[in-house]
Amino acid sequence: MADHTIEPLAGNIHGRFTAKIAPILTIDSGDTVTFKLIDAGWNTYALPADFDNVEKFTPRNREVDRGHAMHGPIAINGAKAGMVLEIRLREIVVGEWGWSGAGWRDSFNETYDLESPPETIYWTFSEDKQTATNQDGMTVKLSPFLGNIGMPQEASGEHSTTPPRWCGGNIDCKELVAGSTLYLPISVDGALISFGDGHAVQGNGEVAGPALECGMERVVIDMILRDDLDWTMPRAHTPAGWVTFGFNEDLKKAQEQALYEMLTLITEQYKVTRRYAHSLASLLVDLNVTQIVNGVQGVHAILPHGAIE
Repeated sequence: MADHTIEPLAGNIHGRFTAKIAPILTIDSGDTVTFKLIDAGWNTYALPADFDNVEKFTPRNREVDRGHAMHGPIAINGAKAGMVLEIRLREIVVGEWGWSGAGWRDSFNETYDLESPPETIYWTFSEDKQTATNQDGMTVKLSPFLGNIGMPQEASGEHSTTPPRWCGGNIDCKELVAGSTLYLPISVDGALISFGDGHAVQGNGEVAGPALECGMERVVIDMILRDDLDWTMPRAHTPAGWVTFGFNEDLKKAQEQALYEMLTLITEQYKVTRRYAHSLASLLVDLNVTQIVNGVQGVHAILPHGAIE
């Protein structure tokens, strides 16, 4: 097993999912990759001297790289479409600053009676990386994770980084903190997985659009190929419990998919019927709106650790 390091340099960052991009690194199953990441908005990593003039990362071809600043892709020797990639999130440490805000979506402005123009709020992180304080002196506790981990959904074509998909993408699940393991079905040979969209903290729903967006000083990830799993949707084992996901433009259908996948998980774990699993889920499983802002909406179901003895 080997250790690899990826820096936020030209050639290592793209803004779309496509198998046309050559991998910046090829690893073996079980290898560890350590990242330093810029934020999803392509802002440079360093703490700005002036928040009114935040420097953007260059070069960037906005005609093709319209989406999140994604670091990769990384190929994995022996990865085949139909396998599952086990992604162990060992460390997630924020950088020095981040930003949030609201007011960029007309539909939200009308629904929630928001003032215009849009407003950006800038945050600086404490030395111990546990809190963030904004320009108005407000302080919040941090719970960092990566909002976007994914692969191209097919061997041809180019695809937006905005929605979540069965092979990952912009899932934006706040439960995927350090200590979590995310399982993604592999969509293309080689996997060609990319990472980005650092969030210092986010509420379920991500209701304004941005979370507290930030670069990451250090993200340490182990990647392991699994040919013994036939899962067709993402799952995660997190400090909160087992998590299953549903994605759909219709929030109700996303909920149904998340619960369907959770019932499957319970039947596998506890060797019960789906009807029995449904009864247990009504007692023990929490349904959460992951996000409502990515076109394809998300719901995740959580079965807490130790809920069933």
